[in-house]
Parts: sequence; structure tokens; C-alpha cells
Amino acid sequence: MEQTVIRAFKFTLDPTERQLGELARYAGASRWAFNHALAAKVASHQQWREQVDALVASGMDEAVARRQVKVPLPGKAAVQKAWNQTKGDSRTGVEGVCEWWHEVNTYCFQSAFADADAAWKNWLDSLRGVRAGRRVGYPRFKKKGRCRDSFRLHHDVKRPGIRLVGCRRLRLPKLGEVRIHGSGKRLARLIGRGQAVVQSVTVSRGGHRWYASVLVKVQQEVPGRPSRRQIERGTVGVDLGVKVLAALSHPLDPDRPGSDLVANPRHLRNAAKRLAKAQRALSRTVKGSGRREKAKCRVARLHHDVAVRRVGGLHELTKRLATGFAVVAVEDLNVAGMTASARGTVERPGRKVRQKAGLNRSVLDAAPAEVRRQLTYKTSWYGSKLAVVDRWFPSSKTCSACGRQDPRLTLADREYHCRHCGLRLDRDLNAARNIAAYAGTAPPTAPGRGVASHKEDARGAHVRPAALRDRWQSAVKREDSRPPGQLPPQRSDPLAFPPTHNQPALF
Repeated sequence: MEQTVIRAFKFTLDPTERQLGELARYAGASRWAFNHALAAKVASHQQWREQVDALVASGMDEAVARRQVKVPLPGKAAVQKAWNQTKGDSRTGVEGVCEWWHEVNTYCFQSAFADADAAWKNWLDSLRGVRAGRRVGYPRFKKKGRCRDSFRLHHDVKRPGIRLVGCRRLRLPKLGEVRIHGSGKRLARLIGRGQAVVQSVTVSRGGHRWYASVLVKVQQEVPGRPSRRQIERGTVGVDLGVKVLAALSHPLDPDRPGSDLVANPRHLRNAAKRLAKAQRALSRTVKGSGRREKAKCRVARLHHDVAVRRVGGLHELTKRLATGFAVVAVEDLNVAGMTASARGTVERPGRKVRQKAGLNRSVLDAAPAEVRRQLTYKTSWYGSKLAVVDRWFPSSKTCSACGRQDPRLTLADREYHCRHCGLRLDRDLNAARNIAAYAGTAPPTAPGRGVASHKEDARGAHVRPAALRDRWQSAVKREDSRPPGQLPPQRSDPLAFPPTHNQPALF
């Protein structure tokens, strides 16, 4: 069936020296506009806080004072109206807070004002507990060199100012035509057939490159069900890890039996020596000098190259999974908890901090959360489904043949050996088969993506019942690690678990 899908087409820009300066100017204008709007909100918030403190000092209850004090918070419309009155104009000699506004497209300011509203709303929603995800802090002002250089432009879709000129140039309002690497032929054909309408463009800098992400409304055919080839291959369980990037219950390529283990490219480790050399050179420079700026750009370029290689490899893997199978099953990993520091506190210092830091780098380099994010939208594009298995399901300790659990299994045991049926199998492959089998028993239910319920934590994931974990255990995927001999092997059939709120969800 045909649906309207919002898609982004990302192009690498090849600007001239003059255009490089203009892009940096636009990024600075967007940063200034965001700080201007945020300053107005912070001033209103401080005024509200002072009035509440005054009432509390007079003897009023703080909860009552909070409800009584009403200070309007300026939104995008109010900020823009006040800005229009005080911005000035350097062409006519009128002084103001932004006399150079006419040198930049007006949408650069308007989008930054809207971004300030979004940042403030994210903080309030996170504070109230109605926003899923990691806790969002108080909005901060953007500083040159610390935040990412970017800006967003809109246009009138009836008179498009953002458009492709041929297949090798992208026209940006007031900036003119900018040459792009590669080709925009795919987007140009969609626009030519009337199947795509450009909404906006976000220009950002990564390392030494400038990128343009063109947001487009596309009318495309979205399969309502899996294809015959996907149905024949069925469900694939994906166990993400560090030793191998992904272990699959079925080979990725049917003609290659060894493709059930996807090697981990370890991009960060491969670039570690070059990064260390560049960072040592950066540490020897003087702050504010030209050499330091060059050394900083060299470090940023290396990090950017690592990120580009990592994302490119993950895109290749996730597309093959989404197009090759009817159901893709993954675990609900708490990556933030898995990669938490082991330093501990002064009262309770951590152990093996250096080793844990190296493991954290390896986990983040594998990017399991990015794999799930890509699978979430790609499975909806290609007719397949994404099954998310509960993080407390003991996939590694359960035998994929007979269903028995082995609590004696440790992280050092890379081969699973079942003492009941004699199965010998790679640990990751055994976990992948269990994930695929467990996903096949789950009813298709929609996951919660908005307000976190009493059964979910701040990241929108199900919370394990308190009776099943001890007092100091954090919310990470952790299987029974008690010493051998304290708990005998248990019989647990992963296909016969009683239906609970911890069932996997199909996106």
C-alpha cells in the first residue's frame, strides 16, 4: 500500500572557500538565535523562582506558592516578535541586538527559536517523568567549539527554494548552489515524478566535512506483509556482542554457512594508535594558538572517520536483516547501564576500573543501540517486523535444544555445553537461537513510547520485579552469577513462559 513517509537524504557537500565561510556564518547565527531565545526563557524562570522563594520566606507552603505564581514563559512567537522590534538594521544605521540579521536567511533564526522551545519542553517533560529516555538536564547555552555547527532552513513548498540543480548541486536559500559529492539522481527522480516534496534541509559539520540532510515527504509503496522470500526465511534471532558484532540464529547468506557470525570490525581499536598520536600532539600545543587549532581539527577528523565507518557498516547489516527475514528479534539491552563507570564512590570504590573502561569502549564501539534504532524504522519500510525480547530473559544460560538453564555459566565460558542433552555450541549462537524461539511465542503488542507507566523505567523499558533482584542491583541485563554449587541446573522451557508484562513487543 502507498503511504507518506518522512525520509532524509543526506549529501556530503563540496563547498568553495567562500561558501565555507557562509556556512560557518549561518551556523553562528543559529547558535546566537538559540542562545537569545533560551536567555529569555531562563530570565522568566528566574523571575518565577524569585517570586516563589519570596512567598515561601513569608510562610507559605512551597507547593501552594508554585501554583500561585504565574510568570509567562516566552515561546517562539513571543521571542520572534520581541526580536523583530529590537534587532536593528546595519543597512540603515539602526542599532539593535542583531543588526546583521539581513545577511542570513530568516528561517535560520526561526528554526533556532523552535529548537529552544523543544529543548525547554524536553527538560520539563523529563522533570515530570512523562518523557521516555535518559534524564534531560537544564538547557544549556551553546558555545562555539563545544556544540555542533549546524543550522536548519525551511522554504515554501509551493515555491521551493531548496532544490536540486541537476544531480550534482543543491540550491540553498540565499546561499546559492553548493556542489555535492556523489549524485542526487535518486531524489531528483522522486521529485520529478511528483512522489517527493522537500520540507527542509539541515546543514551540519562533522569533522572536516559539511553535510546536508534534506527532509522529504515521500509517497512510497510500503509492504503490508513480508514477501515470500522473507516468509521462507522466517524469524532470525540477533545476539549483539563484542567478540562478534552479531550472532544470528540463521545465516545471513544462505549460500555461506559461516555467515551466522558477523565479525566485529572494531573501528575504534583500529584507529587507536593514530588517535593517540594526534591527541598527544594536541596536548603539547598552547591554548589559543594556530597549531592547536590544526591539531584539534586533526583529532576531530579521525573521530569522524571512525563514526562514518561504524554507521556505514551497521546500515549494511540492518538492511540485510530487514529485507531478508520476516521477523528480526533482538534483546532489550540497557546500553547506558552496561557502559556505566565502575569507579564507584569513596565509601564503596569499584574494582577493575581500568578493565571495565576498556569493555565500555568496546561496547560503545559496537553500537548495539544504533542497530536497534535502524532496525526499528527499516523493518517498517520493508514489510518485516521487529521483536524486542525482554532484557531479563536468560538467553545465554538457557539450552536452545532442551530448555535447561545452567547458572554455572560465566562470561569466560565462550562455548555452551549442556550437561543434560550434551549440546555443544558457541555461546552467542546458542543465545541467538533462544532469542528467535522466545520471540516466536510473543503476541504482537505495541510497545509504550510515550508516558512511562508504573511498569516501565525512565527509558520506557519494563522494570524487573523487586523480588527478582537484590537491593543494590542496577537495571542492566544481568543473568545469575552466583558461585557454582549454590543453585542446581533448572528446567525452564523458553517457549512455555507464562504471559506476563515482560513479553517481547513487535514494532
